[in-house]
Amino acid sequence: MIVSNPKILLLTLAVSAALVGCKKEETPAASAAAPAAAATELKLDESKLPAYNAFTAADLDTSKDACTDFGGYVNDKWLNANEIPADRTSWGAFTILDERSVAVQHQLAEQAAAMKNATGIEKIVGDFWAAGMDEAKINALGITPLQADLTAIDALQDKDAIANYLRSTAAKGENVLFGFGPEADFKNSSMNMAYASQGGLGLPDTTYYTDASKADKLNAYKAHVAKVLELSGVAAADAAKQADEVVKFETRLAKASKSSVELSRDVSLYYNPVTVADADKLTPNFSWTEFFKAQGIAAPASFSLAIPSFHQEVSKMLGDTDPAAWRAYLRFHTVDGASPFLSDAFVQENYAFYGKELNGQKEIKPRWKQVLGTVENNAGEAFGQMYVKVAFSPEAKAKMEELVKNLAGALKERIQGLAWMSDETKAKAIAKWETFTPKIGYPDKWRDWSGLSTTHDDYLGNVRAANAFNYKWALGKIGQPVDKTEWGMTPQMVNAYYNPLQNEIVFPAAILQPPFFDINADDALNYGGIGAVIGHEMTHGYDDQGSRFGPTGNFENWWTEADSKGFSGLTGKLVNQFNEYKVGDQQVNGSLTLGENIADLGGLATAYDALQKASAGKEDPKVEGLSRDQRFFANWATVWRTKYTPENAKVRLATDPHAPAQFRAMGAPSNLPTFAAAFQCKAGSPMVRAGDKQVVIW
Repeated sequence: MIVSNPKILLLTLAVSAALVGCKKEETPAASAAAPAAAATELKLDESKLPAYNAFTAADLDTSKDACTDFGGYVNDKWLNANEIPADRTSWGAFTILDERSVAVQHQLAEQAAAMKNATGIEKIVGDFWAAGMDEAKINALGITPLQADLTAIDALQDKDAIANYLRSTAAKGENVLFGFGPEADFKNSSMNMAYASQGGLGLPDTTYYTDASKADKLNAYKAHVAKVLELSGVAAADAAKQADEVVKFETRLAKASKSSVELSRDVSLYYNPVTVADADKLTPNFSWTEFFKAQGIAAPASFSLAIPSFHQEVSKMLGDTDPAAWRAYLRFHTVDGASPFLSDAFVQENYAFYGKELNGQKEIKPRWKQVLGTVENNAGEAFGQMYVKVAFSPEAKAKMEELVKNLAGALKERIQGLAWMSDETKAKAIAKWETFTPKIGYPDKWRDWSGLSTTHDDYLGNVRAANAFNYKWALGKIGQPVDKTEWGMTPQMVNAYYNPLQNEIVFPAAILQPPFFDINADDALNYGGIGAVIGHEMTHGYDDQGSRFGPTGNFENWWTEADSKGFSGLTGKLVNQFNEYKVGDQQVNGSLTLGENIADLGGLATAYDALQKASAGKEDPKVEGLSRDQRFFANWATVWRTKYTPENAKVRLATDPHAPAQFRAMGAPSNLPTFAAAFQCKAGSPMVRAGDKQVVIW
């Protein structure tokens, strides 16, 4: 993946069905080249959209040496002149495009809400928008929408009642304790199976509960838990005591869970197929037989009980933890999860901790942005059908298809020319290359949303209806063939991804804009931007985790022992390179970020090769005094033009499998002799890694 997304729960190297989810029913689009026709014509006022942040030579800080700090040379002038908006925790190329996408969605949501007698996706989007923007009604309701849930939690007196409650709420798509849903079987990737994952934590990573360096955030979280409980109706003194119990409860879960680093570097942790009977034996206080029955699906021959130590700990806690602690935990997470859709006091407290305290966000997002986020999270693909009608052209799709073809050809040549890999393994790497499937812009088939019932006047009700609808839709995929037309991101998301289980690379419409892609730009910019992103996603098929999946998407070893050992040695050098980078006094984690760093290195090198082939025989146009190669590398750095709040930077260093942007701007180029040649860097310059320091993988 090119940037991280906290909603992706199953695979850190791919986008999956996010462990929610039922039978996916889809209707064909009007054609493979255009979305279905709208009930009412949608219009977009381009003049109201934020400007692009495209590369220009005027951005270059010529007081800096490109061979010393390339990221600073390209980006510091812009970064110093631009502040992070108060409602953001980072700002740069990705977030500016996200701001444009949100502005498009704003116009579309208002149009949908204004439609008389709207039906289909326009009704869903319009209902979410109208209900969410009725702040007066939501404030008048206070905690009332959750009262029945809180009464049910208060009645839980023993482990059997608690286990039954966990099953019944999960069946509505409201499982606060663990993730559950479909994903392709690692050993038979054409079929979906059920996966149960770890979960249940309110903080970003297990280390927040155990590391002394994060004690301040744990204490702040405890205060947040107490405040939420108090807002829900618990007396202040009791809320403080219950908050202590909730934090102790989650600390037990954390100690039985895997950290972000562990999960990012060993994808096999997600795959632990067991029979339902064997799972019942592992968790005697939590019956998986009863769980499957409560979800309304037949017990499968096997399912993946990922991170069994977590589920065993849950079973122990059902037996040895005071039901009062369970009630406090469930009450807090029920209210905390619903807080963004409740009255202002809940919304503000949610922001105060997760936005301001944890990530350094100075101001809460305006309500219209909050509501659009809710539509995206609950009916994103429905919204995407509207988005691509006004924001993505057939010409852009055709140009992208050409770029993907050129990058694929360059990658094949790079694989064939590898000096460190045997012919036997190369043949299998090429076999995998031959099955790559690109997806560009939006799905060829759209999901059917006709079963989702929403209203203009019940915000939380709409969210819960969507939760239940999406969960039922996802569960229906268990035991069924994988639908290879399905997407793991919405068209309006500024991102891209590789899915190893389907061996596919996916580029949503919203990322296909400057500085990544511009149909009117010269090749140097497009290859240095989206070309390198295409190469990045393809290289994920050969990173330290993606390389564990074969041509059909099955989890299998296709390497010779010698090649596997050689690959490990090369990736170890890349770990060491990124371990040397620091943000303030905090070290970048080269192991956590390894997969993305491999993809950056291979992607940029592949894009450079593709550019040379595309421009062979053509005169270097030299734009604004810069050569074609210089503009190629400069646009790569522009893509990573990003600044973070100090708090957000700390969260990312602990949890994000992507290195900080400034190091992505210079990490891969510093290993490429072509970069040194483009900027006439001398041996020994910081941006010239040579000898044992130079990393060459794909």
